[in-house]
Amino acid sequence: MKKLIFTAFLAISVTAYSQWTIPAASPRQKVEQQFSMSKITLDYGRPGVKGRKIFGELVPYGKVWRAGANSSTKITFEQSINFGGKVVPAGTYGLFIQPSEKEWKVILNKDSKQWGAYEYDEKLNVAEAIIPLQNLSEKQEWFEITLNPMDDNAIDLVFKWDFVKAVVPLKTGKPETVTKIVDKLKEIKQIEKDAAAQK
Repeated sequence: MKKLIFTAFLAISVTAYSQWTIPAASPRQKVEQQFSMSKITLDYGRPGVKGRKIFGELVPYGKVWRAGANSSTKITFEQSINFGGKVVPAGTYGLFIQPSEKEWKVILNKDSKQWGAYEYDEKLNVAEAIIPLQNLSEKQEWFEITLNPMDDNAIDLVFKWDFVKAVVPLKTGKPETVTKIVDKLKEIKQIEKDAAAQK
């Protein structure tokens, strides 16, 4: 009888705790931002400073870094984007950084499914942007990537970690086409609104 009760208790305990996971050292975060006529999605790991010297040691200068932790950072564009002066088509890309003391080379790469940057292949690069670094007045403990819309055709990709900040300006790939489509959509909405008012 005691054995039966113990077995039942164990089964209940396993079921109750199976919904929980062990806290991740570098929690995964997914960021989704509406932009222009579609959206941009980011999927990345967020390592902490944890008392370590980050840039120049944990993240060496001159070497390609995964822009986060664990599996490589992924960025998905649902429409073409101007990245570093080059128009790249909609799709999912690996996002990598090659840091130096005063600037970062931020890279879009065709391979978005690798672990870290161990199999990084420069030949698969799609676009690059050289970005000057800014100093933060307060320490950013956990690595963070955000998307800050500037207007209908521009958005900033912002990186922060430790006392460092870098901003990559992104633009729609074909702003003239986007403007024409948006104007047409506004016309259609106005027609629908006028039709509804006449009912």
